[in-house]
Amino acid sequence: MNDRLTQSDIDKMQEEIDHRKLVLRPQLLVDVKDARAHGDLSENFEYKAAKKAKNQNESRIRYLEKMIKTARIIEDNTADDEVGINNQVTVLFEEDNEEETYKIVTTVRGDSLNNLISIESPLGKALMRHKEGDRVEVKVNADVSYFVKILKIENNKDDSDDKIRGY
Repeated sequence: MNDRLTQSDIDKMQEEIDHRKLVLRPQLLVDVKDARAHGDLSENFEYKAAKKAKNQNESRIRYLEKMIKTARIIEDNTADDEVGINNQVTVLFEEDNEEETYKIVTTVRGDSLNNLISIESPLGKALMRHKEGDRVEVKVNADVSYFVKILKIENNKDDSDDKIRGY
């Protein structure tokens, strides 16, 4: 996995693991036990659903633990006037003359449908460490690139609303 994560990402994953182990796991075990008591397991939908929920919880715990174990912790040491992790950035796409606002986030928080752009994406990589007014080339691959202009940077270092994505 070796994702580049901030300490805040690690802390949130650990919180989720603790919640899943201490709150969800005991409840899901009770649900399985209660469903098992309803009789014939081969035709017991409640039992199958309870087992599935329990297994999904355990799988998510393993996934998060592996993410933490293999993570490379990074620090955002950009200046206040530069694009960095958790900044809101408004850019102008020169080709289309369209403005968009994105939040620059670590890989596990990336969600392009909600304008959360990963520092590993072509746009995220290109914007990092640039300042308002800079014209930046975004290289999609060796043959394709485009230009954006950074219109505004908002230093929003709070990432409390961002979710850790998974499967």
